[in-house]
Amino acid sequence: MKVLWAESPKTASEIVQVLAPTEDWHPNTVKTLLSRLHRKGALKVEKQKNMFLYRPAVSQADCVQTESESFLKRVFGGAVKPLLVHFVEKQKLSASEVDELKKILQRKKK
Repeated sequence: MKVLWAESPKTASEIVQVLAPTEDWHPNTVKTLLSRLHRKGALKVEKQKNMFLYRPAVSQADCVQTESESFLKRVFGGAVKPLLVHFVEKQKLSASEVDELKKILQRKKK
């Protein structure tokens, strides 16, 4: 999805080429993933001559929102506080990141 959010439409071959430097995926794996994303409604497919062009059907922001809510429900039973506590306690945060989080929480409090 990130490849297509960055630039679309693209063919499956173009997507494979973009992913090649960072992912060791067989082209058939990429094509299977594209097919599944299309069936789930995340991608639009357009046939042009003898090739298929793929483009996102959902925005990156919408996808992040949906996946975040799903993760929150699955892992933390929908409760935000345990999620925040977990990440604040388990991850290394710089002083500036802590200050930024404090500011966000203060704004949310108002």
